[in-house]
Amino acid sequence: MNATMIQFFHWYSEGNSKLYDHAKDSAEYLKQLGISAVWFPPAYKANGGGFSVGYDPYDLYDLGEFDQKGTIPTKYGSKEQYINACKTLQENGISVIADIVLNHKAGGDEKEKFHAVKVNPENRQENISEPFEIESYTKFTFPNREKKYSDFEWNFTCFSGVDYAEGQEEGIYQIIHDFGDGWEEMIDTEKGNYDYLMYNDIDHRNPFVREELDKWGKWYHDQIHFDGLRLDAVKHQSPVFYKEWLYKLRENTAKNIFAVGEYWAPGEVNLLQDYIDATEGCMSLFDSSLQQNFHIASKEGADYDLRKIFDETLTLLNPAFSVTVVDNHDTQPLQALEAPVEAWFKPLAYALILLRENGYPCVFYPDLFGADYTDKDREGNDQVIFLDKVEKIEELLKARQQFAYGAQKDYFEDANCLAWTREGDDEHAGCAVVLSNKDAYEKPMEMGKKYSGKQFFDFMGWFPEKVTIDENGWGNFPVPAGNVSVWVPE
Repeated sequence: MNATMIQFFHWYSEGNSKLYDHAKDSAEYLKQLGISAVWFPPAYKANGGGFSVGYDPYDLYDLGEFDQKGTIPTKYGSKEQYINACKTLQENGISVIADIVLNHKAGGDEKEKFHAVKVNPENRQENISEPFEIESYTKFTFPNREKKYSDFEWNFTCFSGVDYAEGQEEGIYQIIHDFGDGWEEMIDTEKGNYDYLMYNDIDHRNPFVREELDKWGKWYHDQIHFDGLRLDAVKHQSPVFYKEWLYKLRENTAKNIFAVGEYWAPGEVNLLQDYIDATEGCMSLFDSSLQQNFHIASKEGADYDLRKIFDETLTLLNPAFSVTVVDNHDTQPLQALEAPVEAWFKPLAYALILLRENGYPCVFYPDLFGADYTDKDREGNDQVIFLDKVEKIEELLKARQQFAYGAQKDYFEDANCLAWTREGDDEHAGCAVVLSNKDAYEKPMEMGKKYSGKQFFDFMGWFPEKVTIDENGWGNFPVPAGNVSVWVPE
C-alpha cells in the first residue's frame, strides 16, 4: 500500500469540540481512499484556550482534561474525544501523527524578575542595550492541574528569550542565565540567529528541560500511542536537541516513530539538506520548495514551464526525506506564509505528489472536505474565503492506491505537458498519467509489451473513448486542456 497522510485540520477549522468526532466518523471514508495516516493539530491546552489553533502552547500535559485558560476541552475536543478518535483511526489501520510544539511556551502563570539584554530583531546577535533587570511571565506552575502527571515548574532559566517585558517597549529580550551563553546554535544565519521565534523561547540547553521533555514524550505516547510526529518550527530549534530527543523517544517506546519537521524555507533546499545532515537523518522535512513551485505555476498558468516543477526541491534531491504538500495551514489564504495554489492547478499538483515514485504525500483537509471562513486581509478588511474540494481528488487518491506502482518512465519534453507511466508490480496494474497547463494534448507513451492489446480507460472520467496499447506496448493518451488524465487498464 502506498502511504498517504492527511493534515486533518486547517487554520480556521471549526471549534466547539467537533474536530475529533469528525475524524472518528470519517475513519472508514479515509480508509477507503487509501489514507494511511492522520496528522492532528496540537492537542494540548494553549494560551488561547478553546479558541486557539494550538501553536501557542501552555500546558503540554493538558490534552483537554483540566479547567485551564478558560476551558476544559481544547478547540478540537476533550481528552476523551481525542483518545477515542485515535483509537478508531488505528483500528481502521490508519496511523496517528501528533503535532509537537517544543520551540516555545505562552501564557505563563506568574511574573519573574531576571536579567536580560535587548537585541536587534533583524540581527539577534547584535545587543542594543546593556544587561538590565526585566520582569516577564516566565513562571509556569499550572495550578489547576495540581501537579498531576508532572510536578515540573518552568521558570526563566528554561527559556532563552521573551518578547514581553513589563513596562518596556516591545522587542526581543535575550535572557541571561547559567545554562547557555547567547542563543542556541542554528544551521542558518537568517536574522543573525533565528533561534528566537515567539513568546517564551525554550532553551534546550537546560538539562532539566531536556529531562522533562523526554519524560513528557513518553507520557504523551502512552496516552494516544501515536505512530508519528509533525515537529513544529524546527528551523528555530537546535538540531542537536531533536536528534537526542527523537532517539530517546524511540528507545523509550520501543517503536520506530516516524517524524517530519517543518523547516519552511521555500527556494532554499540547501538549508533543508543541511538540517537533515545535522540531525543525521532522524526526521523527514516538508518540501517547502515544491509547494512554492506549485504556487508559482498556478499563478503563471500556461507561461510556466512545467519541466521546472521539481527544480531545486527536496523531492528531486533527497526524496527519501521529502514529505510533499500542495497547501497547508500556513500557506492557505489570509495566513502569514500565504502562498495558496490556485484551484485549477490543484488536480495537477496532486497528481504530481500522489502518482509518482518520490516523496510521502500529505493531503490538506480543505482539499478533501472543502472549507469556508472569514478573516482580516492585509488591509484589515473582513474577507470571506471559500475553498472548494479539489476536483476529482477522490479519483486521484484511489488511483494512487490501485495503480501508482512499479518503475516510472518520464515524458517531460514539453513545457506545457508532463506525462509519465508506472508499469505496475506483481500485485497492481500500472497507469499512464498526462497533465497539461495549456492546451489539450495526446501523448504517445510506452506502457510495455505486457500490456499489448489491452484497453486503457480514463480513471478521471474525462474521456469515454478507450486507448488500445499496440503490439510494441505503446499508446496515445489524451488529456483535456489545463487538466490531468490518469489512464488505467480495464
